[in-house]
Amino acid sequence: MRIRFGFRLALDCAQPTPAQFLVDIHPSRRRDVLQEGALGLQPPAPVRTHTDGFGNVVRRLTLPAGRTVIERDGIIRDSGLPDPVEPAARQTPVADLPPDAMPFLLPSRYVESDLVGGEAWRLFGHVPEGWARVQAICDYVHQRIAFGYHHADNTRTAWRSLSEGRGVCRDFAHLAIALCRAMNIPARYCTGYLGDIGVPRDPAPMDFSAWFEAYLDGRWYSFDARHNVPRIGRVVIARGRDAADVAIVSTFGPHMLTHFEVWTDELAEEAPTALAAE
Repeated sequence: MRIRFGFRLALDCAQPTPAQFLVDIHPSRRRDVLQEGALGLQPPAPVRTHTDGFGNVVRRLTLPAGRTVIERDGIIRDSGLPDPVEPAARQTPVADLPPDAMPFLLPSRYVESDLVGGEAWRLFGHVPEGWARVQAICDYVHQRIAFGYHHADNTRTAWRSLSEGRGVCRDFAHLAIALCRAMNIPARYCTGYLGDIGVPRDPAPMDFSAWFEAYLDGRWYSFDARHNVPRIGRVVIARGRDAADVAIVSTFGPHMLTHFEVWTDELAEEAPTALAAE
């Protein structure tokens, strides 16, 4: 299937403000991109690009005083299959984990796996290791947290999510990651596009989505504690320890977000599509 993806953001700054953006499709999915307009910036500004330590594409620029609009429009090919489910996937002993999985066992800014360790072992210590244990964690978080956009709070951590029982998709991911790490299962945070493909359309405005990946049996598998069902059309932008590593926008000075729009829609295979003007 083909999926049209994109966004349009507007930020107002009182003075020139350094910023960085993680808005590119992750390099692991670049081969699937069929069409993509250049990153649109109004007013134009010089942009520097680098790859961070997690393999994400980072754009850096200085936002001028006033309003800056940043946008992108593209089309990506997807298998059209839901997230893989492998109930037989085993948990890898810590001693046998590859070096690049080890950082995803440690506490991080929003994932206090050390604080939730006792509760994790109480809740899931009796569950068989591997896929069953990660799924049990997702089931618990799905039931524990009440979703609501009005619950958004960019300072809420996994510990607060556990205590408060409310949040948005990033909070579901953070708590599930914390519980996995406490059980010695490497888990990493993901952000990207997830449209309403194969499910009833959500009447709320589209947003970027957050989920997580757990390392089992020698590979990373996608899990989504918020929806808690395999989904179609998941397109990753960035991966990291938690949301602090993969913020879509980070400014090093005050700004106001005055426009936010995201689209992720399945396209008919035979229909030609003109991308939005750059």
